[in-house]
Amino acid sequence: MTGADMETIAFRMRLHPGQKDEYRRRHDAIWPELADALRAAGMADYWIFLDDETDCLFAVLKRPAGHRMAELAQADVMRRWWAYMADLMATDGNGRPLEKHLEPMFHLA
Repeated sequence: MTGADMETIAFRMRLHPGQKDEYRRRHDAIWPELADALRAAGMADYWIFLDDETDCLFAVLKRPAGHRMAELAQADVMRRWWAYMADLMATDGNGRPLEKHLEPMFHLA
């Protein structure tokens, strides 16, 4: 797939104060089966940035038109990852990280 065939999306999550180092450590050791599931769902060029003044995490990724990201919520490995990360970040009642999708405002290609 070319870059033109991919949609770029972004969303915000919130890290609990003081959890920056642990969040990074866990992601540096991401489970291979989770990375495989994310790629299989169509996620590519996935970045997560931290604003350490607000503890907001900003995620940016690319996905093809036929992505299967919605199916990740039912995947056992995704649910286990959410449970593993729940002590570090704001989550909903099911342990899923709270996400706020962000509206694109400008792009310089």
